[in-house]
Amino acid sequence: MKITPLDIRQKRFETAFRGFTRREVEAFLELVAGEFEEVVKENIALKEEQKRTLARLEQHLERERTLQETMVTAQRISEDLKGSAKKEADIIVASAEHQAEKIVQGAHTKLVQVVEDINELKRQRVQFESQVKSVIDAHSKLLETFRASSGDVERGRVEDNVSFLTQKKATGGE
Repeated sequence: MKITPLDIRQKRFETAFRGFTRREVEAFLELVAGEFEEVVKENIALKEEQKRTLARLEQHLERERTLQETMVTAQRISEDLKGSAKKEADIIVASAEHQAEKIVQGAHTKLVQVVEDINELKRQRVQFESQVKSVIDAHSKLLETFRASSGDVERGRVEDNVSFLTQKKATGGE
């Protein structure tokens, strides 16, 4: 059973022969009750302060847990971002390497085509030069024939020249 200051103030003792002086006992009981009341009030105040302190402590502990969870989450997100960035960089590098390979292959194909075109143009040039030379040779022979026959024309051999030219055309100019 808890004793309150009111219990102390209302406590009455039986009187006995040669007992204590009533006024002294009542004064002492009043003093004890006052002191006890002060202690009870202080105890209540301390309990309230303890509750507030425990509530703040609980808030701080909750904040600490939240901060720790946030830090762990931030670390995970950071690691995920790093991993994603690395994967993306690897993909970009692989794509760039593939594109570079395509470009090199395309350039090689173009080089081969240009070399083939150059070789074809050289072959055509040789053929053209041969044809031009044949035409020049044919015209040169024709000029020689005309020069040789110009003296004969004066002598009346025009018919021989015509038959010679006709024969030349029929044999291909030689």
